[in-house]
Amino acid sequence: MDLIYHKNELQRVLKERKTTTDIVGFVPTMGSLHQGHLSLINTAIEACDIVVVSIFVNPTQFENVSDLKKYPRRLEEDVNILRKNFNNLIIFAPETEDIYGMNIESVNFEFGKLADKMEGASRIGHYNGVATVLQKLFTIVQPDKAFFGEKDYQQLLIVKKLVDLLNLPIEIIGCPISRQEDGLARSSRNIRLTDEQQKEATFIFKSLLKAKERFNSQNAKSLVEEIEADFRNNPNFELDYFQIVDEENLEPATTYKNGVKYRAFVAAKIGSVRLIDNMVLN
Repeated sequence: MDLIYHKNELQRVLKERKTTTDIVGFVPTMGSLHQGHLSLINTAIEACDIVVVSIFVNPTQFENVSDLKKYPRRLEEDVNILRKNFNNLIIFAPETEDIYGMNIESVNFEFGKLADKMEGASRIGHYNGVATVLQKLFTIVQPDKAFFGEKDYQQLLIVKKLVDLLNLPIEIIGCPISRQEDGLARSSRNIRLTDEQQKEATFIFKSLLKAKERFNSQNAKSLVEEIEADFRNNPNFELDYFQIVDEENLEPATTYKNGVKYRAFVAAKIGSVRLIDNMVLN
């Protein structure tokens, strides 16, 4: 298990270890690791010869400075989790200056309508920040495959678009959402929830199940309006959005079309913690 803090050292180690036939897998994380991250890493290990896991809290994807400050950082614990569960990873845990130098700014990318809705509309500049750090990390790691969870499904589409825009030879692989036994999607933000909020947060999962159960019998507009009303009537939540969209282009559904796959997306705050989730409907 290699723990590396500097990009030059990482590139040296990769050059020494990689043969011409080895497949390099990359799992970028912001730390505060949970079972969802471990499942991504397991998928990467099965598909690749060398796996790099980065732990880096990226400042440019936070539009709210206080949210950046609150984001959990527990590198020592994360490294221990990885050492306990895996034998032969490369862990890359750089400082901000090693990634950005003295210019901690986002690049503007042309993602079109993919970045204009849902998370892109609620968190202005967020996806430019995500894409900026991924471009830098992809340049450093030079992976053949990179693995992302579908909980951030819009981000997954953005990353695929980024690879196309930059013409990078990287296969982007989406992995299923990892859930707790009660259905709550695993997230690094969940550790900020109280025990009571953990129980209440399952309402998000239940709202998605309701959309899935009624998808075939209720039109999209009325179903969305009904679930929005459910959130308004729940004093524990502040709903940001609930939408049913075409999962390929994220355009909101008005009527259902044959041959189109739809997903429901939700973002809501419980206390000061903002949670997102989604679910395939058909």
